[in-house]
Amino acid sequence: MYTAFKQSIKALTANPVRTGLTTLGIVIGISTVILVLSAGAGFRSLIDAQVAASGTNLVEVQTKVPQATKNRGVGGAALSRAASGIPITTLKNYDIDTLKRVPNVVDAYGIVLTSQVASYRDTEKNALIYGCGAERFSIDQHTLKAGRFYTQAEDDSSSQVVILGSQIADDMFNQDDPVGKLIRVGNLNFQVIGVYNSLGATGGGTADESLFIPLNTVQKKIMGIDYMTVIVAQLKDPKLADLTVQDMTVALRQDHHIYSPDKDDFAVQSAASALDTFNTIFNGITILLIAIAAISLIVGGVGIMNIMYVVVTERTAEIGLKKALGAKPSDILSEFLIESILVTIIGGIVGILVGAFLGWVISLIAHAAGLDWVFSVPMYAIFLGVGVSGAIGISFGVLPARQAAKMDPITALQYE
Repeated sequence: MYTAFKQSIKALTANPVRTGLTTLGIVIGISTVILVLSAGAGFRSLIDAQVAASGTNLVEVQTKVPQATKNRGVGGAALSRAASGIPITTLKNYDIDTLKRVPNVVDAYGIVLTSQVASYRDTEKNALIYGCGAERFSIDQHTLKAGRFYTQAEDDSSSQVVILGSQIADDMFNQDDPVGKLIRVGNLNFQVIGVYNSLGATGGGTADESLFIPLNTVQKKIMGIDYMTVIVAQLKDPKLADLTVQDMTVALRQDHHIYSPDKDDFAVQSAASALDTFNTIFNGITILLIAIAAISLIVGGVGIMNIMYVVVTERTAEIGLKKALGAKPSDILSEFLIESILVTIIGGIVGILVGAFLGWVISLIAHAAGLDWVFSVPMYAIFLGVGVSGAIGISFGVLPARQAAKMDPITALQYE
């Protein structure tokens, strides 16, 4: 075996250009797999960090189109409203009080979203507006750079006060202190009472470029509505999240006079279940990307097989001479099989290094964009890369190696 290994090394180093080109397909395939798994691990760390920052003890209630209405076709009123862009209006302010009475719920607040042009002197910004209940500030962990939060009394009285996201504060006021100044939001004047520290990206847009206004103020004075789009509830014990979600669902069905799950006009989801849903979707996408990368590995394996057939043909006379001198078929088989495996193992190692490097580059880009991205190359990705490359070497190298081992020494010696 040692002799066969030495002969294989000698054969590979004799033609380094061909060896390098032969391994290229394996390098591309393995590096793609490593890149996908490394980027996937980084993206998971980003999502986990955002969930942790938002709070694992939170449950969201959102409006939705009842399933029974969907099943009836586009003639259903709620579905027609959804299709035309008109929001579902069934989530009311009194639902917040209902949820607060559910065991294990500490507090809850409502959210509505809209957009308006905000201006200060000659500066205008098209801003996303979060209409939030004052309970938000006791639930969320975000802090202010300056000023204060609005109070429950200001929310109840529809006060025209606003808290600015960090970016919109910089854009509108530059280096000036915005606290205490008046800005124009639509046709109304609002007093700036606070400025958030950076909140980062959210599902509805960039929170740093948003305005935070009392819920009742947005409902009555800006949008002219009496409903919400989201309710956020804080749990006392996150371990009881699933049970609490069930209790909240029952309570809201009673509020909305719903007697069949198919007619639910709301959806209750905990942070943990949302993360599970994300993981399920992301795992499917990862499998798809790896399957695409596997095509490169198969192409690389076929390339190795073709090259090994060429090598066997080139060394026919050498094979005949070795057999004439007493080499066994197993010796010839081992030599060519080891040569094929070495090519793929080398390609696998290089592919792991290239994939890890590209994953590191992506993490640098993510950090430059302000994302909480953790660079890592999972150990299972490395084992997968080495194992797959070795398996390809054996699978695609065994046929050329067997052909070489079965050659008749007399015929091989007569080959020109």
